Amino acid sequence: MPSSLRPDIDAAEGPASTDGARLTRRTLLGRGAAGAVGGVLGVAALQSWAAQEEGAEALLRQGGVVALYRHALAPGTFDPPGFRLGDCGTQRNLNDEGRAQAQRIGEWFQARRLQPTKVLSSPWCRCIDTATLAFGTPQVWAPLGSPRGYPETTGAAHLRALREALAAASARGGRFEVWVSHMFVQADLAHDSTSSGEALILRHQGGAAPQVLARWALPG
Repeated sequence: MPSSLRPDIDAAEGPASTDGARLTRRTLLGRGAAGAVGGVLGVAALQSWAAQEEGAEALLRQGGVVALYRHALAPGTFDPPGFRLGDCGTQRNLNDEGRAQAQRIGEWFQARRLQPTKVLSSPWCRCIDTATLAFGTPQVWAPLGSPRGYPETTGAAHLRALREALAAASARGGRFEVWVSHMFVQADLAHDSTSSGEALILRHQGGAAPQVLARWALPG
């Protein structure tokens, strides 16, 4: 399928298949139902989220990991026909909610004085904008780009580059990197994916697929 006509499953309304995404929805439902059920569901969900937050922070402080983010909310299911890299006006971009989501990500890191040693981004504007709003200007890196053409998989050369970079990052204790990319790239690299604005915390596992240590999402 041509890239200009393919559905981009990075869409904000795409199916969420991760525990982190489900947790976010449970948290919101718990808050809404708290008045009706004495707050039990809401408290349980918030306690689960607090434990997830503590675990993610501990992994980042320990280092030797990469936080692979899917870009923040950019509504829609297609890149417009004839879109061009380097021309944001031709692409599907973050909306106001997505920009606020990216800023909240950055605020979470800043509040904990967690500073990535490197921030890499897909060449797509929605990824660059997510990284910039959260962390400042990123290094644009082609292997993080959304696959184009058919089948919709990350090319072998790009996948090899991603694995090599993850292996190098995993060898650096006390430091971590942030990568901002797309759902397809998450799935091809780690056999897992997230909702918009959420991350997989990854570590290299020898010759095997990367280990997903955690899924991390700020509460909705």
